Amino acid sequence: MKGNLYLIPVSLGDNELNEVLPQRNFEIIDEITHYIVENIRSARRFLVKAKIKHKIDDLTFYEISKHSNRNEYHKYLDAALKGEHIGVISEAGCPGIADPGADIVAIAHEKGINVIPLVGPSSIFLALMASGMNGQNFAFKGYLPVKKPQRIKQLKADELRSRNEHQTQIYIEAPYRNASLLADMLESLKPATKLCIAVDITLKSEFIQTKTVKDWKKSSPEINKKPAIFLFQAL
Repeated sequence: MKGNLYLIPVSLGDNELNEVLPQRNFEIIDEITHYIVENIRSARRFLVKAKIKHKIDDLTFYEISKHSNRNEYHKYLDAALKGEHIGVISEAGCPGIADPGADIVAIAHEKGINVIPLVGPSSIFLALMASGMNGQNFAFKGYLPVKKPQRIKQLKADELRSRNEHQTQIYIEAPYRNASLLADMLESLKPATKLCIAVDITLKSEFIQTKTVKDWKKSSPEINKKPAIFLFQAL
């Protein structure tokens, strides 16, 4: 009998795990000794914080990052084929969403391994929930181009689509580029377009607010170097 592949969410910041994760997650983690993770060091910290019953040094970790050999990913699931459960841990939030864990999940389905997503926080969906924007038609676009001309061009194209299809557009950015992205949004989007800025979601410093671009130009929040989600909907 094959083991399961559990998709294990983690917290979005330095808060108590029981504030954002159900007890059932910890019970499942206690039964796992093989982990596929985005970063071994941060995964180990999470498991220590979760107070697992196994010793950290007795666990097996496989890393999936931009430096990993994708040709090796199939081997990472060998333990599940032998009946052992495997956990997938992202850097933050839910595995498989804006995350390389999706590659592992795809292979698991090919191998007939049962994939079980566990409950936990996703900054993308929590931001959408709190934005007041269309939650039935939305597009997560990930990262915009870094260079300003291409970024402006993409924003304008996405704004047109948002207006024509009544579709919410959702983006993430490296925290140190937040201010630059916000400046380009305020410069290129129409004054009446609604823009939501969601920062430090689930943390004590959480800030989520939706205004028109026109109103954001009057007063912009300090978001530099903070994890943020940006959403807009054109009217």
